[in-house]
Amino acid sequence: MANRVNYGKLTDIIEAPDLIEIQTNSYKDFLQLDVPATKRKRVGLQAVFRELFPIESYDGKVVLDYLKYEVNEPKMGPVECIREGQSYSAPLYVTFRLKDGDEVREEDMYMGEVPLMTVQGSFIINGAERVVVSQLHRSPGICFEQNMHPNGTMLFSFRIIPDRGSWIEVQFDTSDNLYIYLDRTRRRRKFLASTFLRALGYDSDDELLSIFYTLEDLDLKGTPSEASLANRVLREEAIDVNSSTVLARRYEPLTRDLVKQMKAAGIATIRVVNVAWDDGLILKSIQKDPTHSTEEALKDIYMKLRPGDPPTTSNAKQMLKRVFFDPRRYDLGRVGRYKIQQKLGLPDEPDEAKGRILQKEDLIAAIKYLVNLRNGEGTVDDIDHLGSRRVRTVGELLENQCRVGLARTERLVRDRMTALDPSVEKLTPQKLVNPKALSATIRDFFGRSQLSQFMDQTNPLAELTHKRRLSALEPRRFVA
Repeated sequence: MANRVNYGKLTDIIEAPDLIEIQTNSYKDFLQLDVPATKRKRVGLQAVFRELFPIESYDGKVVLDYLKYEVNEPKMGPVECIREGQSYSAPLYVTFRLKDGDEVREEDMYMGEVPLMTVQGSFIINGAERVVVSQLHRSPGICFEQNMHPNGTMLFSFRIIPDRGSWIEVQFDTSDNLYIYLDRTRRRRKFLASTFLRALGYDSDDELLSIFYTLEDLDLKGTPSEASLANRVLREEAIDVNSSTVLARRYEPLTRDLVKQMKAAGIATIRVVNVAWDDGLILKSIQKDPTHSTEEALKDIYMKLRPGDPPTTSNAKQMLKRVFFDPRRYDLGRVGRYKIQQKLGLPDEPDEAKGRILQKEDLIAAIKYLVNLRNGEGTVDDIDHLGSRRVRTVGELLENQCRVGLARTERLVRDRMTALDPSVEKLTPQKLVNPKALSATIRDFFGRSQLSQFMDQTNPLAELTHKRRLSALEPRRFVA
């Protein structure tokens, strides 16, 4: 390139910033070319391979694992690619390790070409300069909302929005019962929040109550004061042992007259719940809950989400684990985890992999915040505020596409492990992995995606504006 000569007499006070630094750094982090193969962070292309592998055969005898990838030097430079009508790309080689019984084989596989970004922040595809426009989308995290019901009641709700996976929506109805919607496209599939918490491992009513309320043992020997009886409800039925008469039902409010009857029946202490915190809002959902154990809750959820299948405890556990606790299917992302911790005041999660999936503590803290919001404490989020949005740059967009492309190969690899007979021919990574899956996905993204556009070359300013442009459009729908 020619040297630029400045004949001006005025000097710059500050150095001009790199206006496309976000785009160039994003793709640099995606490929991590300047990092040794064994020391790469779990981001970008490295994260995609680490999530998919290892792949194990159905019988567990054969395991295909990923070791590293290398991007070789491109065959032609950017200027030559434009002149020849070629793509500015480099060959991608991935090293796999196949463990077949006691035998271990390592092999480098050619997985296609990966486009390289030019110094100017553009890509050259088939001789034409292209720009991948960054995308403005709803940020993962948690969002508290309020809506007016037609009857005039203000309904409060929150949504836990992952970067990848199913949304959870929790909402009060007009009767102040707390419901959870696991599938926002089919809102009729709802169940009580207490049912979902039971399915997560809080088996008995006492375990559920201890999360939200203070459990007390009230001594009836003296004369209890009004303050000690206020906002107290019974945790168990009060029964007169002599006459076998039920003096009070479970969860009935404690009154002075009821205390007198229990003292007359010879009851010395009674177990109560202090509901002063929320005036019994959560207790209403626990009372209405048709399930009474973790097993019943799992079956109830499974019947509503999979109406045709016979409900079993193991199937229901597997379904819940697959939907919310499998890192391959559910990912809050670093941003989502930060947003949840910031809103709910939760401590930092030292294990990053564990922090990316949903935790029971997240749901409990969010329900407590929602109840406080219903009682006038806390703030509602504005979904149109730019603080509730984030930018997906080229590296993240391509990472998501690669994840979709490679996910299709997982079942194919397992089927080939079963179909190929090791006694006839040796299993090798070359025979198991289809290299076209990744290269076809990358080629399709740069060639057909709405966000991959021909660069505006009217003038240098138009070119720079195009590279910094944000798209509020997602494929197939608007972000409202």
